[in-house]
Amino acid sequence: MDVTVVFRKSGFQESSGSFMKSMFKIEEPGLHTTIQDSGRMEFQQEGIVPAGPMDPYAFRMANTLVGNAWDEASIEMTMVGPSLVFLENTVLAVAGANLSPTVDGEKIPMWASVYVEKGQELRFGKPKHGARAYLAIAGGIQSERIFPSSATSTFPKEKVVGLMGEALETGSELPGRALSEKELSKRKGKILSKNVRPFYQAHHLVRVVPNEQEALFTKEALSTFYTHSFKVTPQSDRMGYRIQGRKLEFDTSVDMFSNEIGFGAIQVPRDEDPIVHMADRQITGGYPIIGTVISHDLWKVAQLLPGQTLSFQRTSVEEGNRWLKYENDLFDKLNMAIHQK
Repeated sequence: MDVTVVFRKSGFQESSGSFMKSMFKIEEPGLHTTIQDSGRMEFQQEGIVPAGPMDPYAFRMANTLVGNAWDEASIEMTMVGPSLVFLENTVLAVAGANLSPTVDGEKIPMWASVYVEKGQELRFGKPKHGARAYLAIAGGIQSERIFPSSATSTFPKEKVVGLMGEALETGSELPGRALSEKELSKRKGKILSKNVRPFYQAHHLVRVVPNEQEALFTKEALSTFYTHSFKVTPQSDRMGYRIQGRKLEFDTSVDMFSNEIGFGAIQVPRDEDPIVHMADRQITGGYPIIGTVISHDLWKVAQLLPGQTLSFQRTSVEEGNRWLKYENDLFDKLNMAIHQK
């Protein structure tokens, strides 16, 4: 796949002088606005939910555009974005779903780094496409941390981390690294080429690596799974997407042990709709897993709204790894472009 990277400015050097300040204040919180970083995978054995971004691609891209490390904490917004006032000058980027962002009433571009001044207000309007967007600021958001890692991801159902684990509320002030004007000038004005921006649709074809437990399913069930569409139900959230379609029959006489649940694992409860497990997934589960969405296609699921549909295509571990390598190579190229003098 040909990759063209367009940035209007040269890159930046890591700031040697930065300090912590409250960077912005939440005026209106939006529908479900949380702090997310790359998650806390190392604590799953302790029963701690990984959390992290629902759409890792858009999350990583927002950070890349403002010159951050890819796993810096940013803001995840769902369908209805927040309103916030900046308390310091900074550079921001919004990636993912187009929620019609404006600064002081003027439209700002998606997938681009934009300079904003102290006192300016960022608002979001009518959603145009997609479900989730990510707001990153230069230097990252610094939130409460209770683990010996950089994980700040919010998991509201267990009140874990990120302003005591809650979704952001009116009046919340978020701290970050205040960078010099010289540094900010190097980070603004980056625009991502359209050919590497995802296209959000009402239906997505998602590639799945089969699980060994697919042997429990009937031939008819496997044929149905890979040839029919499934609809996202209103019961979908950050824990998992419940998808509705034809029933998938499997052998219920086999005693099932609890399985580790990975991001994108598709579990089929008895007599219920399948579940695509997402960022706030449970750690283990006792229902059979028919397959797992490849990491490169997770954004396709995360950006679907209730009532929209997806279908599945059987693929291999090798193919999933090839797409993971493509994605990592892409971000390496983007980082090189940003760091060029």
